[in-house]
Amino acid sequence: MHESQGNKAFTFSGDWREFAPIAFTNLLLSIVTLGVYLFWARTRERRYLWSRTQFIDDRLEWTGTGRELMIGYGLAMLIFVIPFGFINLVVLNSAMMRGHEGVAGLVGLGLYLAFFFLTGVAIFRALRYRLSRTLWHGIRGGSDTFGLAFGWSYLWKSVLGSFTLGLLVPWTMTTLWNERWGEMSFGPYRFEASARAAPIFLRFLLFYLAPVFFLVAVIALVVFGMVAGGMGSWRSLPSDGVTAAVMFAILAGFYLLFFVVLGVIALVFYSAYFREAVGALRLGDLEFAFTATTGDWIRLFAGNIALVVCTLGIGQIFVGYRNWTFFIRHMHAYGEIDLARLTQSTTRRPGQGEGLLDAFDIGAI
Repeated sequence: MHESQGNKAFTFSGDWREFAPIAFTNLLLSIVTLGVYLFWARTRERRYLWSRTQFIDDRLEWTGTGRELMIGYGLAMLIFVIPFGFINLVVLNSAMMRGHEGVAGLVGLGLYLAFFFLTGVAIFRALRYRLSRTLWHGIRGGSDTFGLAFGWSYLWKSVLGSFTLGLLVPWTMTTLWNERWGEMSFGPYRFEASARAAPIFLRFLLFYLAPVFFLVAVIALVVFGMVAGGMGSWRSLPSDGVTAAVMFAILAGFYLLFFVVLGVIALVFYSAYFREAVGALRLGDLEFAFTATTGDWIRLFAGNIALVVCTLGIGQIFVGYRNWTFFIRHMHAYGEIDLARLTQSTTRRPGQGEGLLDAFDIGAI
């Protein structure tokens, strides 16, 4: 029996200097092979990160292969992406050119809904694949569900969130998290997820109303500038080149500031969401917690952006490393695991990797 108490259940023993040769080799081979090696590059990166991550008394092991990822991507392109592109570029445009706007609208709506459905399936199947290729004490995870039901749930909940002007987004995010993880298992244990929207709604409301506050501030600034500059009306603005230039610079500054502030407020919400979601996750007698604060998230994203910008994009090869170490550093587990009861998972192993997720360019987390 093992227990994770006040000490850290998750630890990471890797070092960026040790990871650098892997990252630069992956970059070079990906360039030489025109991107084909990316699937094997991702596998090498995961194999390193998993092998340097210890949970309680044993390290994780990644058993996925680049071939699986390539096959998954190829199938997604062949079965979904290429037909979608054909329907969008040929069928939809043909209907528009022939004056069948109603038909074109229905086709466009169908594509829009199908994309949401397939996005949900992609998110579900990616998690299922990663759990099935992650070993701890030789035990893996997975799910016997294919993800179609989750795809429908992702579709109608996303549409419902749109019809409610986005106010149901916290509910949508937490219920989809619960539904997705509730279908997963590790070894003989099934995950239980009970995240709630109520504890994070106020932070979401701050993000939701931020554009309104910003608009009011801009209007107040413009009015103040007109009065302070002695302008009696909007018509006098173009006649004063200096004042117009100053006002334009101020508005441009506010525009840039808006996205920076909105991004920070989004992290205020997301940090609360992720703490709630992970904190409501259970696996047998294990309970989980995620301790990253808003400041931690801001430093992560700001560091990633600075790394990429200052290295003219080359630093992107270290972003995955930084993200992984961030999650492991703030991930905690409490409770007990009886290794005598820890038997191998009986769930099926999917034959290919995260094809839809890659094809739709959706983030892993």
